[in-house]
Amino acid sequence: MEGCARKRRKLLYDIAAPSTSRNGHKVCFCPFPSNEGYGHRFIYRSPQLPQIVRCRLKTVFIGVLVIIVLLITNNLSPFDPGQQDSINLKKPLDHCLDHTRNFTLQPEEGVKIGVWHTVPDLLCKEAKGKEGSWYESQLQSTHPVILYLQGGTRVSDNRVQLYKVLSSLGYQVVAFDYRGWGDSGGNTSESGMTQDSLFLYQWLKNKTGNNLLYIWGHSLGSGVATNLARRLCENRTPPDAVILEAPFTNISEAITSYTVIPKWFIRAITLNDFQFPSAENIKHISCPVLILHAEDDPVIPFELGKKLYDIAAQSKSRNRHKVCFCPFPSNEGYGHMFIYRSPQLPQIVSDFLSTTLTQCY
Repeated sequence: MEGCARKRRKLLYDIAAPSTSRNGHKVCFCPFPSNEGYGHRFIYRSPQLPQIVRCRLKTVFIGVLVIIVLLITNNLSPFDPGQQDSINLKKPLDHCLDHTRNFTLQPEEGVKIGVWHTVPDLLCKEAKGKEGSWYESQLQSTHPVILYLQGGTRVSDNRVQLYKVLSSLGYQVVAFDYRGWGDSGGNTSESGMTQDSLFLYQWLKNKTGNNLLYIWGHSLGSGVATNLARRLCENRTPPDAVILEAPFTNISEAITSYTVIPKWFIRAITLNDFQFPSAENIKHISCPVLILHAEDDPVIPFELGKKLYDIAAQSKSRNRHKVCFCPFPSNEGYGHMFIYRSPQLPQIVSDFLSTTLTQCY
């Protein structure tokens, strides 16, 4: 009877291994002896499991990790092969952005990233029918530019709504999908996401001239934002300001509150170079910083945003640059994705970016 059960368990592997649809991707089978007593639910108890995940599945680990991280942050990309045809990122107008240009850039050979550039509302009529050269010329105008780094894809509704809020305030918003996300090519990794952000920032800096250029990071994008800002500051080319919405201290702490995630997996995350060490990065960011966080955030605990602020406020590297923390009460119900709905947000952002914000906690 046990022999028959073992054969049934191995059947799926036997079918998958020779499949011509594998396209060169490996499929592995790892049996656990019956004398170890793991049964149906207790393989997690195996002392060998962490090593199996880290080593034997090394080549596929990053993809699995990204899926889990995105599920945790409620930002799983909606673009699987079956959905690409139904959502057209090349047409921002389909998402009610009629003053937005779609284009692509190439950070490195073999990698193209999709980008949106939204101009201020007051240029909406003028923008109709304009080519890329007109949009690029606006980057040198008196309207400040915000490089927006999101936790998922640039097309998510909450992000589109934020673009509209910022556009109504007179800001230009440039958003893009990291490699491996949305319509951007390549494979996802922390270093790749950071490199794409640095490439686009430098591209914008070359286009904006003396115009103001800010960085805004939300959720997982806040980790990318601190990676980017630290690198810029260490190169003595700091951004004009950084805004972090629903940020965390590092990726391990961000997911520790999820009891379904075992500790060995959290350790494996850092061993595979997914760290987003914002708590350490913030000590090296020498420009104004504003942190926004809703007390009822069910994804990134409010306490992590406050902890990040405390670290930033105490850092000796602040060099007299202000750091401000703006909490949003639980009863307002903004959670993780809806701070853009706050009637106070336009004033908070405008005051901070015009250096007149006085209420810093």
